Amino acid sequence: MKSILITGANIVNEGRISPGDVLVMDGRIAKIGSDLSKETADIHIDGRGKHLFPCIIDDQVHFREPGLTHKGEIYTEAKAGVAGGDTSYMEMPNTVPQAVTIQLLEEKYPRAKEVSLANYSFFFGGTNDNLDETLKLDLHKVCGLKAFQGSSTANIVVDNIESLQGIFSNYKGLLAIHSENDHIIKANLEEFKAIYGEDIPVKFHPKIRSEEACYDASSRAVAMAKKYGTRLHILHISTAKELELFDNSIPLEEKRVTAEACIHHMWFSEEDYATKGNLIKWNPAIKSANDRDQIFQAMLDDRIDVIATDHAPHTLEEKSQMYTKAPSGGPLNQHSLVAMLDFYHQGKISLEKIVQKMSHNVATLFQIEERGFIREGYFADLVLFDLNSPWTVSKENILSKCGWSPFEGHTFRSKVSHTILSGHLAYEEGRFHEEKKGERITFLRNI
Repeated sequence: MKSILITGANIVNEGRISPGDVLVMDGRIAKIGSDLSKETADIHIDGRGKHLFPCIIDDQVHFREPGLTHKGEIYTEAKAGVAGGDTSYMEMPNTVPQAVTIQLLEEKYPRAKEVSLANYSFFFGGTNDNLDETLKLDLHKVCGLKAFQGSSTANIVVDNIESLQGIFSNYKGLLAIHSENDHIIKANLEEFKAIYGEDIPVKFHPKIRSEEACYDASSRAVAMAKKYGTRLHILHISTAKELELFDNSIPLEEKRVTAEACIHHMWFSEEDYATKGNLIKWNPAIKSANDRDQIFQAMLDDRIDVIATDHAPHTLEEKSQMYTKAPSGGPLNQHSLVAMLDFYHQGKISLEKIVQKMSHNVATLFQIEERGFIREGYFADLVLFDLNSPWTVSKENILSKCGWSPFEGHTFRSKVSHTILSGHLAYEEGRFHEEKKGERITFLRNI
C-alpha cells in the first residue's frame, strides 16, 4: 500500500483545530506532527488552506442490495458517499431478502468486500419471531440489531409486545429502533383517504406520520429500555416533543439511551413540501420548522448524539407516483458533510462539533475499533476539504444510482477534495482510485 503525507492542513480533531501534518503508512496513521515535511512518502498531498477531518461514519443507510438494485447498489452508493467524505457506513436490513437470519446477513459481507469503496457493516433485522437467531450474533462483528416499530419501505416490523419485550430483555448489543406507532399511522391514513382517496397531497405526510405516532413509540421504547437496561439507540428523531426523552447530563460513554438526527430533519421543514413534494417524503416525516430547529438545538446541546443520513434511494419514476404509491426515502450521503459545512458558514455550528457528531461520537457510541479519530496507530480514515470552494448540485455530478437529489440546484460553499480510507487514497479531486476496496468494521465491546 502506498504511503501518504498530508502537509499544512488544519486538523480538526477531539475539540481542537491545529495546523499540522499527517503521515499514513500501511493503512494506519503513522505520525501526526507540526513539521513532517522531511518524511518520505509515495503520495504527497498539499493541505494548505484546507481542513482535515477524521472519517465521516454514517450509522444509517439503505443501499438496496440485494433485491432492489434498480434503486441503488453497494458499489454505487458507497462510491457516492466516498465522494462526500463518508468513508464508513452501517447498512440496514430491509433488503430483498431481508437480513433476518445470520446466513442472510453474512451473505452481504462478501459482496461488500468485492465492490464497496467504503468501509462497511450491516445491521441484523429483528422480527416478531427471530429472537433465537438474534441471540447468536457475534457482537464484535455486527454493528447492531435494527427493529422497525413502525413499518416503512418494507414489511419488516416488530409489533408484537411479547416479541419487543423479548428483544429488550434478552439482547445484549446495541438495539437501533425506527420508532413510530403503526396503529396511529394507519388510523391517520384512513382519515385522509376518506377525504382525498389515494391521491393525498404530500403536505399531509407529517399529519399522517404524526408527532403523536413518533412520541408514543419512542417513549414506550425508552421506558422499556430503562426497565430492562437495554442499550437503545433511537434513529432519525423528527419531533421536538421526543427530545424530552434524552439526557445530556452524562458522558456519551455512560448513556444507555442515545439518539440520532438526520440531515433532512435539520435542513427541511413542512413548508418545503410545496416545492419538493415526494422528493422529501421520508419516514418518519419532515415536520414543522419548530421541530427542525429544536432538533438542531438538541444536536448542539448533546441530547442528540450523532448525525446520519438515512440515505435511501428510490427512482424518480417511483417518487413521481401519487402519495400512497410513492415510497419514502431519498439519497443523501454524497452531500451530508457539505450540508453540515453550510450550517458552519451560517454560524450555526462549529467545525469541532461537526466532527464530534459525524465521526467521534459514532465511533464511541458503536464502540468501533480504531476509527473515527485522528490518532497515531488508528486506521487512516480521513477527509480533506476546502471550506471555500462553491459548487452546485446537478444531475451531472450526482453519483447515487437513482440520479437525483433533494439538493439539486443548491450551491454548497465547501467541497471535498480527498478521501482516504484504511490508508488508501480512494478519491482525489473528482477521480476515484478503485484498486483497493473498503474493509469490514469491527467493534470493541465488553460483552
